[in-house]
Amino acid sequence: MQTRVLLSIKPEFAEKIFFGSKRFEFRRVIFRSTLVTKVVVYASSPIQRVIGEFEIDDILSLQKGQLWHRTKRYSGIQKAFFDQYFRGRTKGFAIKIKSPYRYSTPVRLEHMCETSRPPQSFMYLAD
Repeated sequence: MQTRVLLSIKPEFAEKIFFGSKRFEFRRVIFRSTLVTKVVVYASSPIQRVIGEFEIDDILSLQKGQLWHRTKRYSGIQKAFFDQYFRGRTKGFAIKIKSPYRYSTPVRLEHMCETSRPPQSFMYLAD
């Protein structure tokens, strides 16, 4: 049973997650498994390490306007970035972050899974 996913997140947004100012992680595509309860955070270039994890409190699936309205206070991003990210889409997803935990030492990706290539969107991790 796979209950964890690895998400590639830009370092500036990953930092905001662990600082607590970003409480939603936006996605154009979401994983299908309803068993997933935890997200492992891979900070993309230039860090290129797994730096922490968080629990999933909820996943919102809404029209773009509704999604922004519900999440803007703790989005951790500007409206212009949101609009650009979801350009061409009618709806989007927001993962509501709960209990973020930053690792004391970042971990190389190949120590977490069987690859050294981060996913474009997400990747299921073995429990």
